[in-house]
Amino acid sequence: MKKFWFQSFIITLFVFFMLWGANKATDFKIFTAFDTVGQALKDFELTDYAFSNLRPDPSVDERIVLVNIGKLSRREMAQQIAMISSYNPKVIALDAILSCEGGLRDSVNCPALLDPIGNLLLSNAIQEAGNVVLASKLLQTDSLAKFDTNEADSLEVIDAIFSDYADKGFVNLPTDATYQEDVKLCRSIFPRKYIKGEEQLYFAVQIAMLYDSSKAVRFLARDNEEELLNFRGNIEVLQLRVKSLKNKDTGTSKFPTMFYVVDAEQMLRNEVLPEMFKDHIIILGYLGDYLGDSAWEDKFFTPLNKTVAGRANPDMFGPVVHANAVAMILNEDYVDEIPEWATTLIAFLLCLLTVALFIWIDQKIPMWFDALSVIIQLIELLIISSIMIYAFAAWSLKLELSVAIGVSALVGPCYDIFKSLQSELIKRLTKRKSQVLTS
Repeated sequence: MKKFWFQSFIITLFVFFMLWGANKATDFKIFTAFDTVGQALKDFELTDYAFSNLRPDPSVDERIVLVNIGKLSRREMAQQIAMISSYNPKVIALDAILSCEGGLRDSVNCPALLDPIGNLLLSNAIQEAGNVVLASKLLQTDSLAKFDTNEADSLEVIDAIFSDYADKGFVNLPTDATYQEDVKLCRSIFPRKYIKGEEQLYFAVQIAMLYDSSKAVRFLARDNEEELLNFRGNIEVLQLRVKSLKNKDTGTSKFPTMFYVVDAEQMLRNEVLPEMFKDHIIILGYLGDYLGDSAWEDKFFTPLNKTVAGRANPDMFGPVVHANAVAMILNEDYVDEIPEWATTLIAFLLCLLTVALFIWIDQKIPMWFDALSVIIQLIELLIISSIMIYAFAAWSLKLELSVAIGVSALVGPCYDIFKSLQSELIKRLTKRKSQVLTS
């Protein structure tokens, strides 16, 4: 029995070694040009299916209202904020960087300076409201950027005439994009960052802190450097217009509308209901030049995207991502993950038991080994995938079992390779022993 389990253990280590080797080989991207399917699926995760298909439709979160700022000037944004403030919202959040990019304060590099009256009006509107959260931006100095890291060591300074009268939160989201025009896939957020020893809160966390500080504090107490975002819904402008036409497929997201939205001109014309704003969170930000615009600016691919693989069009504007984060914090509806050591242990035990089963079949019913080993692998892959999807859909628990899937896929071929190597080694050792004895 000891020999049986020792052999199972050795083969399991061999499977993990082969998995490690395969993973290292893919780092060289030798076959990337020929792997069109892999390229299409590289941003897909099994939990995306749960996001898009298995979870119940969310109800509209009336606590959060989105207002489009389109291409409004600062003077017009001041008018929006003043009007919204008159309806007594709990929090007003402006997802726009009120600074001169790069610190170049001249009218060529910073056109907003051409309208000093507009800046004063916006500053006064923020001061009068008294409950405004402004967007800041985490930056990298050139010295840190050389190390190709996602860490930040500085903060873009908001003009003092605005920042002196408001709270601030950074709007950076974890994506692999280098530039604004790049494809941006958003799955998570940074709850906070420390810049020069000072805590900086994420935009949505700062909003939640003003709305319900106890829930924001409990969220931060999870003490996760990065939190998976539990997306619940989007804004779908076409759905708003044809809501009476049931089952019409009109948007980029598979989820129905979760947040009420008001267009820029609609707000300026005061074509709104005051009760939409009273005691609620109002997030102003860019949602296209007009509602329904297909612009890619400040727009992200999310797990709610209709096309789960080979995605063509981003589906969610930045302010809506922030709104989802605020809703997650207020609902305390987080996504939990099991630690990395647990995922590795699960994969190891699964592989060990599978190898032990293969050895038993190979010894007891060798004529059925090939067929049964393939069937067992397929069943394992199906069960693991189903567990991952169901756990996420039912309990918002993300089981990162990619290692378990990898070893399940490799255990059959690796068993055959190891058995061949073992047979060849035994054959050579036996031959050498017989030669020594005869001599």
